[in-house]
Amino acid sequence: MSRYDFSGRLDGVSVSIGWDRPLGTFFVQVKQTGDADDAVLLWLGTYPGEISSAAEAIRFATDHAELPADLGSILETDRLKTLGMIDGPAQRAAKDFIVRSGLG
Repeated sequence: MSRYDFSGRLDGVSVSIGWDRPLGTFFVQVKQTGDADDAVLLWLGTYPGEISSAAEAIRFATDHAELPADLGSILETDRLKTLGMIDGPAQRAAKDFIVRSGLG
């Protein structure tokens, strides 16, 4: 899994973007920070295969943060580095739970 964090365009907003190998998806998380509990404003890439390309994840995130020009290639490289990996027992169980519960 990879994760990159950026300051949001608005004060008190943070943006995280990355690759989740077990779920086979890129993800974007936008949070309002600063309070006792961070409020999640947007969270995409929470179920298997939801966001299939780095470009798609970046499209969601650019509304909320200024991102480096090379982020797409960095994220795709993160994905490529994981191609030969397989799920362990905990990852298989988590995916089974997601599918059975209708979350993905």
